[in-house]
Parts: sequence; structure tokens; C-alpha cells
Amino acid sequence: MLRRAVAVELEVTKELNKLLYSVESAYLSIVREVAVYAVANNVTSATQLQGLFYSKYRGEYQGLHAHLIIQAIRQASQIAKSFITRRRKGLAQKPYPEVRSISIRFTEKAWSYEQFIHSIAPVRLELSLLGVRRVVWLRPHKRFWLFWWRVLTGEAELASTLIIKRRTNKWYAIFVFELKPREEKPKLVFSFDINENTVAVSRVDLPSTVGKVVDWNRQYMIPELYAIRTDFGRLARRYERVRNAIIERLKPEFALPSGNYVNVTNTREYRKFVRRLREGNRKLGRVRHVANELTRTPAIIVTEDLGERPQESMIEDVMKDEFRHRIKQTPFKAVERTVEGKALERGSKLVRVSSYRNSRVCPIHFTRLWETNDWHVLYCPRGHYVHRDYASVMNMTWKTTPEAWSKGVWWDLSKGMDWREYEGKSNTTIPYSIVQYLHAMLKTFMASEEGPAVLARGKPMNPAGEADESWARAPPRPLKAGRRSALKIVINIVSSFSY
Repeated sequence: MLRRAVAVELEVTKELNKLLYSVESAYLSIVREVAVYAVANNVTSATQLQGLFYSKYRGEYQGLHAHLIIQAIRQASQIAKSFITRRRKGLAQKPYPEVRSISIRFTEKAWSYEQFIHSIAPVRLELSLLGVRRVVWLRPHKRFWLFWWRVLTGEAELASTLIIKRRTNKWYAIFVFELKPREEKPKLVFSFDINENTVAVSRVDLPSTVGKVVDWNRQYMIPELYAIRTDFGRLARRYERVRNAIIERLKPEFALPSGNYVNVTNTREYRKFVRRLREGNRKLGRVRHVANELTRTPAIIVTEDLGERPQESMIEDVMKDEFRHRIKQTPFKAVERTVEGKALERGSKLVRVSSYRNSRVCPIHFTRLWETNDWHVLYCPRGHYVHRDYASVMNMTWKTTPEAWSKGVWWDLSKGMDWREYEGKSNTTIPYSIVQYLHAMLKTFMASEEGPAVLARGKPMNPAGEADESWARAPPRPLKAGRRSALKIVINIVSSFSY
């Protein structure tokens, strides 16, 4: 099941606003006290903390709903576990967790869940606030109605826990929807490769390629190559200059008598300036733009198996600090996770293939490419130049075809195999006319007009900061052991279209 969170603004009167502030104040004090006690005494079990503190707070806050007290204790337990983990890694700067803001969690007993889910067009809900039920009206928007329609059609379910959160003196109700992954008939085959400033894409249209247009030759595919501009590297370089300028401006204020300076990056003034840069929002907007473009149509999406920390292996031999920083700031895993979540939501299938020699082998002749003076352009011994990004996505596409499974991508079957034995051989399954077509395309390096341009500024449209409640958005991660079996399923799907 996929989880998506949607924030809806509440219509709050002055009386209701005071009640919500009172509940938030009591809820926050419980979370703070229990979290500090849990860290100091190394008690992180929610059951043990509930047995220690439930009776105390039940008598202290008699008007507060019992389930709110239980949820506050459980939330404090989660905060304590997170703080202990960060302290073990050396990331905590204080001996205790500092809780500045919280989100109030209402279970199904503390709000009108049954009445809400049986309504066709819900526009209000009831909350248990200080001993009485209060009717609260909603201001639903387009995204809420989109997911609610999927609830009515049986494609999604509404979670029983309701989250109330205050943001810039406005109150929001955060609804968590559990979506069922769609099963659609694939119409495209996408292969994408994430780079510093672009995402290279290879697209194969299955109906037009394997349909009546080329009915005389069903086994061949003509991919369309283009690039989606992201500018992650340029964005990192720009914000690095901005941060360095902020540090130089603040240095005189934190000078020591010895002539040295305090680490400015750990100061509150520095964090206040950096928070206004909106670097994370711009990255998030571009990541979602790429995911939306790749999952617009149900397709088989192929990408490399990046591993857990792809940046670490990429910067092993890089000596230049600026280049290392740009690689570290490129969100490889964020793009992969977002594409995976959108793919499950819209009926696409994401398949990971081996990254072994994808950008080092010619996708036409399957010979190893030679290096040139240009990092992005390599030379094939057969007499033509190849863009390494486009070669990578095309080799990933060949890895999903039945013919190339045994002829073109032998390195994925056995890495210990001597690839030099096959260095001079060509792929006999591809006719000479398509070789000429691919040769001309790879030589010109021209991107298609369908390659979308990324906006200069991208910001989430959710007013509550996309309602990131840890468990409310992240899609389930597939097991590594099942990746190869998933690839076999894709091969069967493609073969059903090819023959």
C-alpha cells in the first residue's frame, strides 16, 4: 500500500482557536517531559512510558481526551528513539531532545472517523477538545477531492489517524490515504539515467513499435532519446557561493580574542539565513517534475541499481572538493524513490538492472568505447562517436529485451566472464537500417523537443509543508532478492508485445 498525505485548512473561529491552542499546549508539554525522561533513563518503550505517565497526565489534564494522552506518549517515545540514534552517531549537540513544535494525532475514537468515511462529500468533522465534541468545517481543495474520489471508487482507504497541525497561525487537518497500486497495461518502455545536470531518457512506444506500423518486423525497437534538464549541479554551485558569502559576512561577529573564529555554520544566525534560501524546495520541485514526466503514461521504467549510497562510490577517485560537493548534493536516491512511488500510484513498473558497463559499451556494436577529450563523448572502434549518457539508457533498454538478454548484455549474467572475447562482435538482431538511424542520432546528440524544461523555481503546493509525518508518505521498499524476479516479469511482458 502507498501512503499519501493531504493537508486541508480548517475554518477556525476565535473560540475554537483558543481550544486548539490549549490542546496543543498540553500535548506539547506531555511530549517534552516524556521525551526528556526517556532519554535520561534510557526507556524508549512506548508501553513502559505509558504505564509510568498515563495516570499522572490523566489526572493533571482531566479535560484532555485519553487517546490524545496515549498518542502524546507514543510520539515522545519516537522522538527519544530518534534522538538516541543521532547521539550515537555524534549528530546531537545537546544532552536532551528539544521539541519546539508538534502535530496533534487524533485516533478514530477522538474524531468522527466513521461519520466522515460514510459521507459522499465530507466538508466537516468533529474533534474531541477538552471534554466536548466540536464541529470543525473544512476548506477542501482539488488534491483532496482527487484522493477522495479514489476512496469512493475503492482504489484508496482513509487512515483512521487524523493529524492536526498549526502552520503560520493557521490550522490544518492532515488526512492520510492508503492507495492500492494500479495495474495498467504498459504502453511505453522508459530508461533513465540520473546525471549532475540532466536526466537522460530513452523512450520506446510499444503500440507504434510493435503494432501494425511495423508488423513486418516485430522484434526491433527504435528508441527516442532526449534529456530532461534538472541543473542539480549548477544549483549546488550557486548555493555554495551564497553560503560562503553569508559565512564571510557573519565572521566578524564571532571573532575570538586569539584571532580565530567560531564555527559560523553552527550558529543560530547562520541557520536563520540559510533557511530562507529554499534550496530544499527547489530540489524537491525538480525531483517531482522528473517523476511526473516519466510516469505520466503507464510504462515499464528501467533504471540502474544505485545501491544504498551511490555518491560514495562516485567520489572515491575525485580529488576536487567542488566537484565532490556537487556529486554529494545530486539527489540520486530521491529521484529513484519518487519515481518508484509515482510508478506504483499510476500503474507503471520500475525495474532495476545492473549498472555494469552501461556507459562504457556501444549500444549498437556492443564493443567497448574509447575515451576522448570530452567527458560525455566516447568513441566506438567501429568509427562513430557515442554520448555516454544516451549509451547508458540504451544499454539499459537492451537488457529488458529477450534477444539482448543472451547476446547483448552477457555482462549482466556473469560479471566474471571475459568480455574481450565479444569485443569485436556485432549484434546480429539489429538490421543495418536501424543501425544507421541510431548512428545518426548518437552522433548529433540532439535532444527531442518533447524533453521538458524544468522551472527555475519549484515549491510544493501543499500548504502544510507536504505534511511530512515520516510514515505518511514514504512508499514501501521492495526486497533486493526480488529485483531479479521482477526483471523476469518485465521480460515476459515485453516478449508478449514483441512476438
